[in-house]
Amino acid sequence: MSQSVVPDSIAADVLQKIENQTAQIGIIGLGYVGLPLISAFTNAGFRCIGYDVDKSKVDALSAGRSYIKHVESATVADWIERDVLEPTSDMERLGDADVLLICVPTPLTESRDPDLKYVELTAQAIAATLRPGQLVILESTTYPTTTRDVMVPILEGNAGGLKCGEDYFVAYSPEREDPGNPDFTAAGIPKVVGGYDQTGCDLACSLYSKAIVQVIPVASAEVAEACKILENTYRAVNIALVNELKTLFDQMGIDIWDVVNAAKTKPFGFQAFYPGPGLGGHCIPIDPFYLSWLARRQGMSTRFIELAGEVNSRMPRYVISQLAEFLNNAGKPIKGSKICLLGMAYKKDVDDPRESPSFDLLELLLERGADVTYNDPHIPVLPQVRHHDVPPMESEELTADFLAEQDCVLIATDHSSYDYDFIVEHSTMVLDTRNATSGVEVGRDKIFKA
Repeated sequence: MSQSVVPDSIAADVLQKIENQTAQIGIIGLGYVGLPLISAFTNAGFRCIGYDVDKSKVDALSAGRSYIKHVESATVADWIERDVLEPTSDMERLGDADVLLICVPTPLTESRDPDLKYVELTAQAIAATLRPGQLVILESTTYPTTTRDVMVPILEGNAGGLKCGEDYFVAYSPEREDPGNPDFTAAGIPKVVGGYDQTGCDLACSLYSKAIVQVIPVASAEVAEACKILENTYRAVNIALVNELKTLFDQMGIDIWDVVNAAKTKPFGFQAFYPGPGLGGHCIPIDPFYLSWLARRQGMSTRFIELAGEVNSRMPRYVISQLAEFLNNAGKPIKGSKICLLGMAYKKDVDDPRESPSFDLLELLLERGADVTYNDPHIPVLPQVRHHDVPPMESEELTADFLAEQDCVLIATDHSSYDYDFIVEHSTMVLDTRNATSGVEVGRDKIFKA
């Protein structure tokens, strides 16, 4: 991509607003990506408009309340008090922002194809109010060519003759969030940026450089899109490897956790990945399927990636088969047994249930007639999530009596707040999918790993 010359008056006006921090930043999608971005930009001195079709989120933010654990209500209240955030559900106000950052979900369809309806609907809403001098940046995880071949044509076709690269500008910068990790805030994670053209890239880089620790420009939006897919497919494939080795080593009486801990002492050529009951979070369980779908469109197959997806997706069933075996050894069937799932979030110490394997475990246990309860200190009421049909449930208190009543306590998410010594002491059987009980010394005969 050649170096842009920005004497163009419209682009120069956008750049000036960014440089003097008078540009209003519009964040579309006020979830696990959108709220941390608001924090980064308000801390950098910008004013934000937060857009979301979910009025309950807008109402909560307007009242100074957060609905995401790692963004505190005191922080939200401060945004409102200082008037650096204006939440709204009015999509007709998208024209009020100088920059629009799109942070909407990109799930899979029932057939595991990319579902871009939220991106498309957002692009249509932007096009309806698009004006000269706006910068539109897609952050939602997606497959390469989405920005150029899906989003821009919607903007071009509905924006009353405005031209991308001349009247308004477009870029792609993949979100890089690690919810609940205090070492990596939105402002502290390097940002990859690819433009629809060089001007779009330059403007987006200028914007992010005001709020993010490091900005990495790349040759195109497609490179930035592919970068995100690579990052998450890399994790999915390596997790699949240790998950498959786990099932092998289980048959041989070898503890996979001991093996990984030994291997990671090598100071080069190895990075530790760990097994679990399945993959969770918005990106890692989904992105490889985006890539395999894209390959099919190109007349190719991605057998390695698809195999990794198969290995990871069958882990919940493997856990249930292990549970059945351990219960059977105690003379009990799954049907009628009391099973408490510990942890419904997809990873430790967060309140994020997206694509959590705990929901697969819950459905499989219910199908087999188990009497299922759950505990999660971060998810007091079980939410309704895509692709799962689960009954209304509330988190149970982990008292000594409650634990003693369970036929098995199944650790699905290893939250730090759990007292594992207490849990093992008062439980009849503990099935540990996360090696959370490795430090427990008393009652190890009750612990089984799956």
